Amino acid sequence: MFARFSSRTRLAATLAASALLGAASLATSGAALAACMGPGAPTTTETKCLTAVQIPGHPLRSYDISWVNPHRAEYYLADRSNAGIDIIDTRSLTFKRTLGKGLFVGVKLNAAGTAVNNDISGPDGVVTHGRWLYAGDGDSTLKVFDLDGPDALAQTPLFTGGTTRVDEMALTTDGELLLTVNNAEDPPYANLFQANGDRHRSNVFEKTKITINATLFPGTPAIEQPAWDPKTQRFYVSVPILGKPGGCGTATCDGGLMVIDPTTVTPGTMVLGAFDPATNTGVLQLSNCGPNGATVGPHDNLLLGCTSANNPTNDSTLVINATTKHFSHVNGIVGSDEVWFNKGDGRYYTGSNRNCRTTAPCPAAANQAAVLGVIDGTSVLIETVPQSSGSHSVAADSKRNLIFVPQSAPVRVVGAGGDTTAVGEQICGSTNGCVAVYMHDVDGDREDEREQQ
Repeated sequence: MFARFSSRTRLAATLAASALLGAASLATSGAALAACMGPGAPTTTETKCLTAVQIPGHPLRSYDISWVNPHRAEYYLADRSNAGIDIIDTRSLTFKRTLGKGLFVGVKLNAAGTAVNNDISGPDGVVTHGRWLYAGDGDSTLKVFDLDGPDALAQTPLFTGGTTRVDEMALTTDGELLLTVNNAEDPPYANLFQANGDRHRSNVFEKTKITINATLFPGTPAIEQPAWDPKTQRFYVSVPILGKPGGCGTATCDGGLMVIDPTTVTPGTMVLGAFDPATNTGVLQLSNCGPNGATVGPHDNLLLGCTSANNPTNDSTLVINATTKHFSHVNGIVGSDEVWFNKGDGRYYTGSNRNCRTTAPCPAAANQAAVLGVIDGTSVLIETVPQSSGSHSVAADSKRNLIFVPQSAPVRVVGAGGDTTAVGEQICGSTNGCVAVYMHDVDGDREDEREQQ
């Protein structure tokens, strides 16, 4: 008779050796806490804190978007603190290397030297397909790496025409087209690139620049996370605040959604006008949502990370159908930056660094807290898990149902931009910041259901 093990048990056995190594390295650094302790690792949640992966080098003061390639079993983090892309093995949950270290601009401070200037720091956005990794930098360049090669660039950096960062980005399913966003430019714009797909040599080049019609939507200050929907064959890009002629009076304008058909792009510059339902293209105006994040979930639904940082009245998260444009709001979670749908367990995960902790107006910093939001495929909030302040990045490995959430180092260690709570230190078990690994044990859930029957 063979013993039956849940996925949690199997993974725990696999991690035993690396856990001992991690404990030794923490002891060397003088850390007093074990990983996955404290309020960021509660025992009452379905989404369990499994371990914390330590990142060598400078403590994590500033980082941006993260990504998982489940087929390569790799997690990637745009680590500005160490000026490179951190890579974690999602099988063993161990640090592998920092890709392109020293090739990015790293952390840049404001003029007073008191805070990180995100607009010109890098790396920022990161995506992968196959052997190719694409990353945005704070000097308005797109950098391309061959993951099967050395840490050097695969081709000369591609300049996107601005003075600030290439931020978030999205790839088509086949990896042939890449959409990048220059969110901090005035006005902001996107660039559509021909990407490498599954080819063995890099030949990335720009196809067109995409802007929003400034007459119809004047004063639009930024655009944010894009997502590719394979069903409608469109890119969808979050617009935090969509300008209107004459403004919005005493209120802040709601956000919008850029809908881009890559087969209709024109060389040079393409200008998006008002949304056209007949072609499913253009700029769609949203209701009660100023979104940062965007991800495609089940049934052709898009989850948009609305945040009161864009519109003070926002108090929920928006789910909108890419085909019908029917929408609903998810209550109890707001203030998200990066959002991610995990096909492995059918759940959305949100990097919500500005979630409302009370029913009081949320724009006040005292009424905000960073959490990992967990939402099921029917758009119902399951739970929120406390994170280090400023935690805004999340990605999941769909093959292993592991969720990766970077944690900031304490403010007393790194200064402005660091964690102002004790949560990150208690999750990491160190004062350097880390990448926390959470697990939703689907096998365990099914076993629990069988036991109750």
